[in-house]
Amino acid sequence: MSNELTQLRIDKWLWAARFFKTRRLASEAVSGGKVHINGQRCKPSKEVRIGDALHISKDQYSWDITVKGINKQRRPASEAVLLYEEKTESIEKRREQIRLNKERQALLPHKERERRPTKKQRRQIHRFKQS
Repeated sequence: MSNELTQLRIDKWLWAARFFKTRRLASEAVSGGKVHINGQRCKPSKEVRIGDALHISKDQYSWDITVKGINKQRRPASEAVLLYEEKTESIEKRREQIRLNKERQALLPHKERERRPTKKQRRQIHRFKQS
């Protein structure tokens, strides 16, 4: 973490903190209203400062975090975690969402059954239809 930086564009910060794989994805999320700074919608060029409260929505998950550091470059995940502090309610809520998604996936039919028929199965289908 760099001490001389006091502010950074939100899209760069989200990318450096590893919430998004690319700056473009981060910028699109901010433009689409998926990221709020201190409870307000913002633009990708909005400057984020240490102490700002962020609400990030990605896929069906959400994070409520406080900015603890600013890093201009994308660093390893172990260092990226030091850039923010997540609220305990947010962690519990996301864990519950993950658990519900796993249960939902268990109820869905297995992906192998959804595949196209094999050559052998196709021949059996043709034989059945012809008779």
